[in-house]
Amino acid sequence: MERRGPADLLLFFITLVLLAVGLIMVLSASSYDAMLTYGDALFYFKRQFLFMIFGFFAMFIMMNISPAFVKRMAIPFMIACIIMLALVPFIGIEVNGARRWLGTQSVRFAPAEIAKPVVIVFFAMWLTSLGKKNLQTFKGFFYTLVVLAIIPGLVVIEDLGTAISIAGALVCMMIAAEVPWKYLGGTVAAGAAGVVAMIAVKPYRINRILVWLDPFSDPLGNGYQAVQSLYALGSGGLFGVGLGASRQKLLHLPERHTDFIFSIIGEELGFIGAAFVILLFALFIWRGFYIAIHLDDKFKSLTAFGLTAVIGIQAMINIGVAVGFLPVTGITLPFISYGGTSLVFMLATVGFLLNMSRYMKH
Repeated sequence: MERRGPADLLLFFITLVLLAVGLIMVLSASSYDAMLTYGDALFYFKRQFLFMIFGFFAMFIMMNISPAFVKRMAIPFMIACIIMLALVPFIGIEVNGARRWLGTQSVRFAPAEIAKPVVIVFFAMWLTSLGKKNLQTFKGFFYTLVVLAIIPGLVVIEDLGTAISIAGALVCMMIAAEVPWKYLGGTVAAGAAGVVAMIAVKPYRINRILVWLDPFSDPLGNGYQAVQSLYALGSGGLFGVGLGASRQKLLHLPERHTDFIFSIIGEELGFIGAAFVILLFALFIWRGFYIAIHLDDKFKSLTAFGLTAVIGIQAMINIGVAVGFLPVTGITLPFISYGGTSLVFMLATVGFLLNMSRYMKH
């Protein structure tokens, strides 16, 4: 039996700080909208706090579950995720023009959020079972590429940003598994071609690319979100306009408490506040990779790499969209944006990372 030590307190502390920032900013960004819509300025804040409590339960469970059991359950959970993702285009719930949820308008969940940790655990199991020798062969790599494409291929139908974050994390795992660079180059090229193809078949995605290049060419149409985000960040200056004093949250900036919450952070807390949030994510990524590197067991190490990477890539995409570095895509800021399924499964992910940190060699 492997010897277990204490969980990594630094990773836990970084997560708590991110959650605290998230609660404060969800309250600030959503209060005006919540008061107009529901007559309760705390509506979204209270729901987010409730989601956080559920998330802590999920974190506690994942901190104490056997990694061997999680590994054994990877295949059935993977099959369940494939089924749920396949159902979304047919019976999914549409919200603000996007069809990404199952359930009802009042009670729904996003299968893509569930798929993130599941596919990473499954892929870690797959890479471990193949072994380094088989990964060095074209046959082993080809099978791995097919497996890699399944979930992102289903997710991309609903959400390109989430699909890219999952695919990016899987590529990070392949690097950690020492897949030859000649094969990795082919993987990246095939992935880039796939992204271009998915953009080409959806006219609204092409418009997003064109507007991204010059959002002010259509400031009241397709470029509206990007322009308002830049206004928010630009008006924040170095120290911000003050917590709760955002003008963009007064229904000017869409998705202010979800996809574009980083813009409100930049407006209210300025460059200093935005840089602090980026620093927190950088520390989270460093600590997650530190844990992965110090694990002897290949499955645990690859899983830790993948779970850390998917959170880090999602954060980078969200922030990149907010500052205009990337085209607009519907992806939230981990731990900070409002959202039930995302927050619960992000905290479950951290719980499993903390679980694996107990097996680190010191």
